[in-house]
Amino acid sequence: MAKLTMVQAINLALHQEMEKDEDVVVLGEDVGIDGGVFRVTDGLIDKFGEERVMDTPLAESGITGFSIGMAIYGLKPVCEMQFSGFGYMAMHQLEAHAARMRARSGGRFHVPMVIRMPYGGGVKALEHHSESREAYWAHTPGLKMVIPSTPRNARALLVSAIRDPDPVVFYEPKSSYRAFREEVPEGEETIPIGQSEIVREGEDLTLISYGAMMRPTLEAAEILEEEDGVQCEVIDLMTISPIDDSKFTESAKKTGRVVLVHEAPRSFGPGAEIIARLVEKSFLYLEAPIRRVTGYDVVIPLFQREFDYLPSAERIMRAARETLDF
Repeated sequence: MAKLTMVQAINLALHQEMEKDEDVVVLGEDVGIDGGVFRVTDGLIDKFGEERVMDTPLAESGITGFSIGMAIYGLKPVCEMQFSGFGYMAMHQLEAHAARMRARSGGRFHVPMVIRMPYGGGVKALEHHSESREAYWAHTPGLKMVIPSTPRNARALLVSAIRDPDPVVFYEPKSSYRAFREEVPEGEETIPIGQSEIVREGEDLTLISYGAMMRPTLEAAEILEEEDGVQCEVIDLMTISPIDDSKFTESAKKTGRVVLVHEAPRSFGPGAEIIARLVEKSFLYLEAPIRRVTGYDVVIPLFQREFDYLPSAERIMRAARETLDF
């Protein structure tokens, strides 16, 4: 199998789905001639032409509105917001129309569209380019919220998102775009939306994360084993909504201790929902308070202090050791 970056893996998914299904179209700012701001859509316009790969005006609400109309009439649009911080301009279209259309029409209409949004910090970007606001979209009934962590699951999850009958917000961790390579099969591979994965098995402590934060989480797990002899079970959520709570609630029953990690701000973040599920389903098995390692309740700083904001392996290990010592 070829070793691909996440950018290459997402590009492969788009190429293969567009080859298989002529209803799949791509649109967004600079996605055609320039191949997207991160070159994720590079080469698509050369192969599929301007009718299926469309450069749009700088209007996120318009991009989303066009996509909703296309989806209702039978196409499968994959639209790109250049950065997730620009996705707020499309919130009215997504919340008031895309997410509600199935219910509003009594099931007559579906909106099979994907909204790709590069998210998160770690690349020394400007304001509106580095936030992690997945809770907005996950809290919206009718939207699905997917966040891959590796090239392989990014490719497989994007294929599933394109084939899904409902609108999917697809957050792409841009700090992971070219950070590492992974073997990605050439043949078709999908991961069901709403399914998490145990990526490392252990008996002593459960670590839960997703997206870009999987890398420092796995790094912390490895160091804890080497230095403390602690066997961490690590769970990659992959989908934030609908969330798969079966694996992490069962893992908590086994280990009795949980630390969860996300770069979104702490208050009202995905971690709060995860803790609620753990209390509902695993409370009597817990041996220590659940710890959160998250971003802070401030606007993410500019690049001089960006890494002080983001969860690190050191912060995760500190929380893990406090949990183990309780």
